[in-house]
Amino acid sequence: MLKTKFIIITAVLFLSVYSCYPKTDPVTGKIENIEPSADKRAREFVDKGGGIFSNLNNPKNNNTFDFATSNVLWRATLKTLDFLPIINADYSGGIIIYDWYSTNDNSDEEIKISVRFLNNELRNESVQVLAYKKICKINERCSTVKIDNKFSNDIKEQIITYARILKIEESKKEKK
Repeated sequence: MLKTKFIIITAVLFLSVYSCYPKTDPVTGKIENIEPSADKRAREFVDKGGGIFSNLNNPKNNNTFDFATSNVLWRATLKTLDFLPIINADYSGGIIIYDWYSTNDNSDEEIKISVRFLNNELRNESVQVLAYKKICKINERCSTVKIDNKFSNDIKEQIITYARILKIEESKKEKK
């Protein structure tokens, strides 16, 4: 029992002493000097362009990034399904959820589509489309079912096709 306590105390002391040594960057091998003042560290971080509002206080940092034009799949989805009302769009989370939609021809049936972006590459596996159908009978009794994969795959193919067209147009503009 005494031996176990000795090992635990020795390990705790070793870790506490080891944590006091300066950190070394594994890539450059430079010793990292940490500023003890949190205010100074925060100011340095903001001056480098970090933080939530990055370049608002620093006009020399001109890294403009417009998310609406950054992802071809995102833009293609918005354009392909522009007739549907959007209920939620989370660019950082990679999902667009459309609201229930029906045509005037058949008001008893509505569809709802959500599009998930699994990565930014222009591939078929990068987008997942889920579609649901809500059928309402008399007295507002509704049932919701997932639409077959063929419908979802057709929408996904339209999105990918339009994204490829946008990508080709962008590359033509860059060559000029």
